[in-house]
Amino acid sequence: MGKKLCPKIILEGTRLTFKTEIAFALNEHPRIVGPRKYRYHSPIISAEWCAFTNFPWGRGLINFEASEEERAMETYRTWIHLFELLSYYSWIVDRFHLSTQLYQQQAFGKEIHFDWLEARLKKLDFRLIFLSRSAGSFEAALNKRLQVSGNPAQYKDLNVFINEQEAYRKLIQKSVLQKYEVDISDNKIARAVDQIADWLEETGGLWAV
Repeated sequence: MGKKLCPKIILEGTRLTFKTEIAFALNEHPRIVGPRKYRYHSPIISAEWCAFTNFPWGRGLINFEASEEERAMETYRTWIHLFELLSYYSWIVDRFHLSTQLYQQQAFGKEIHFDWLEARLKKLDFRLIFLSRSAGSFEAALNKRLQVSGNPAQYKDLNVFINEQEAYRKLIQKSVLQKYEVDISDNKIARAVDQIADWLEETGGLWAV
């Protein structure tokens, strides 16, 4: 029996960088989670869940209002405590604290400080994957996304995403977590996932510290 695989991955990036598609692909990749003879429900979680309101496309851990800030911070405290309790398991997170920081700063001018969270994530060896794409590749990604999107109105202005990507880049650079940028301009999810697997293997990120 080989070493137990328990990578801990946070995917961040603007919309149309295929974060969710890559999260699912990572969660079935034999080099990430091991070969599977049957499918089971290994966790993929997301700060994007709009669980604070009882209507579609509502508020949650990223886009909470000022009156909900403590609820959001308690949710982050709960997640990190769960990660610590279940430290020998694989965790794939599709958007997390950096998405919260960026949204709150842009929407409300509110600076959310997550030094405490990053220190605990780092101790568990969570890795940060920044998914990016060239400015000219957003349109092709949009055409692909509109075929399945339940909320196409959010994609009206591609310049929003191009600018947001640079804001994400600055947050990524400030993070204390080990980080790796993957360009998804070619829209090839399998290639991106293999690239992530290569990096994790080369840097020891597939196994517990």
